[in-house]
Amino acid sequence: MGVVGRPEGACGMESGKTAARGRTVTKLADPRALRAYAHPVRMALMGLLRTEGPLTATRAGELLGESSGTCSFHLRQLAKYGLVEEAGGGTGREKPWRATTTSTEWDAVTDTPEMSAAAGLLRTVAAEAAFAQLMRWLETSEEEPAEWQEAAQFGDRILYVTAEELAELGERVREMVDQYFERQVRPELRPPGARLVTWLQLAFPNDFRKR
Repeated sequence: MGVVGRPEGACGMESGKTAARGRTVTKLADPRALRAYAHPVRMALMGLLRTEGPLTATRAGELLGESSGTCSFHLRQLAKYGLVEEAGGGTGREKPWRATTTSTEWDAVTDTPEMSAAAGLLRTVAAEAAFAQLMRWLETSEEEPAEWQEAAQFGDRILYVTAEELAELGERVREMVDQYFERQVRPELRPPGARLVTWLQLAFPNDFRKR
């Protein structure tokens, strides 16, 4: 259930049965909500609100390189499906918005063609957003301190596993990563030198040529 996408910070999509301390979840069960979320600017806005806190459309536009009008429109669309809400204070494009939860999820297996198409679109947009982040890192990583270049993860493994084993492996990895989740909602827990990091979790059958 659910698919993993960008950081709980940016897209914040998650999967799994366990819940990390401090995590709250919005589950998208309406194909209209899935299609509404499947937009690069809206995903970027969710990332900002989940990592930077409440923001006005004007400030969000400055951070994303978008106009305040564009951000205001997309924030209102996200609000229609319960993903963001007004944080109080300000008017017009100067009123702050906040994310309603730290994560978003939807069913990986759907029961209608409409839901399947909407979920497929959202997965595609999420993957494009995640790999855009990866490409930015690769393009600028040589300018980073040596310790961060060495700590960054980049690689793959070839495994032969059953569906049950793959699901179990994913759950074990999530449990390890979730040890650090509370730092997202409680900045005082972040040790000196901690940075915002995107952790991508991807694993899928790759034997299409044999089928």
